[in-house]
Amino acid sequence: MVNATDKAVRVEIWSDVVCPWCYIGKRRLEQALASFEHAEDVEIVWRSFQLDPSFPSGVRRPALDVLMEKTGGSREQAREMTAHVSKLAADVGLEYRLDESVMVNTLDAHRLTRLATAHGLGSQAHERLLRAQLVESQVLDDTETLVRLGVEIGLPEGETRTVLSGDGYRDEVEDDIREGQRIGVSGVPFFVLNRAYGLSGAQPAETFLQALRTVHDEQPAARA
Repeated sequence: MVNATDKAVRVEIWSDVVCPWCYIGKRRLEQALASFEHAEDVEIVWRSFQLDPSFPSGVRRPALDVLMEKTGGSREQAREMTAHVSKLAADVGLEYRLDESVMVNTLDAHRLTRLATAHGLGSQAHERLLRAQLVESQVLDDTETLVRLGVEIGLPEGETRTVLSGDGYRDEVEDDIREGQRIGVSGVPFFVLNRAYGLSGAQPAETFLQALRTVHDEQPAARA
């Protein structure tokens, strides 16, 4: 996947870094791109979205407990749900550890991704944070953890620390969320192709591939 400004197909992805389905959807889109004849003509743009913006800042809770409250089910039912999602993740090469994941407010993580985007590292940041949350069970509201992850993908440590210690890129994150709400995004992952087609959820790779081909073929420049 590439970031550019003159591509025939622009895929905007509203996503949250604590969302198990978002990582699965990312992998399935990547599978589709691997089979897409014009993958070099695709621009990927990551947009911020918070599954639970009301989750208190500074609070950390086991993700399993949060899922139990959200669904009203038992712990065993919550484990069955996470096991199902983990199996689907394994099908695309991801080894989830959802029973160990910690739920936090994701605003700071999204501010980090916006900083990364400004440095041309938006896709790398989103990949790293999803893995940190869902595979490695890292805590993504911890400043030192976020700084370390940012440095891992190539961000300057000093600038990263300065942004995270203040309110840098908060407006950009909130703009993404408002824009998503304006076009009807109510859950993630949500994929928008050229602002003409929307795909909700972690669709099969074949569905992504068909959508990419349809949108690409509609572009006059692509057919010329």
